[in-house]
Amino acid sequence: MKAVAILMAAALLLNGCSNSTTVQEAPGAIWQAQLLGGKGQASGFSFVTQFSFNGNGSLTPGPFQFLTNDSGSCFPLVVVPVGSLTNFNFDQSTLAVTGTFTYTIPSGGNTLMLTGPLVGVASETGQTGSNTITLTSGSVTGDWTFTGGGTPTGCSDTTGSFTMTMSTT
Repeated sequence: MKAVAILMAAALLLNGCSNSTTVQEAPGAIWQAQLLGGKGQASGFSFVTQFSFNGNGSLTPGPFQFLTNDSGSCFPLVVVPVGSLTNFNFDQSTLAVTGTFTYTIPSGGNTLMLTGPLVGVASETGQTGSNTITLTSGSVTGDWTFTGGGTPTGCSDTTGSFTMTMSTT
């Protein structure tokens, strides 16, 4: 009986020793994307956006705005992006951050999806097991795909490459 009590006490102690790592962006971080390639109206997109990282790999969208005047024709409705950061890795010795970034912009039956590797630099605060990793600079270079039903005219399926860069204010 005494052995069972000791095992239960040890289990309770170990249960309290979980690791908790929080990933966040530097305050005021803004991401700007420049898309190359495409065809017709589904080309030449650029935008700025903000988002925050969630612990489950998803991103919570913040403000989003296209910078190109003609992008509104392929995105007729209010845009609410959806994103994720998977395969996240933080190297404590070099402060390097890597991950797989996906960002989807749906609107009116048309969808723009960006995918590519995120690389950056972060700072770390807190103690091992309960630390915060703050991304201080980052960029994503990858491929984008636009899928649409051709509505409005000229918004047809196409692809290209992109660069998305983080800046802080």
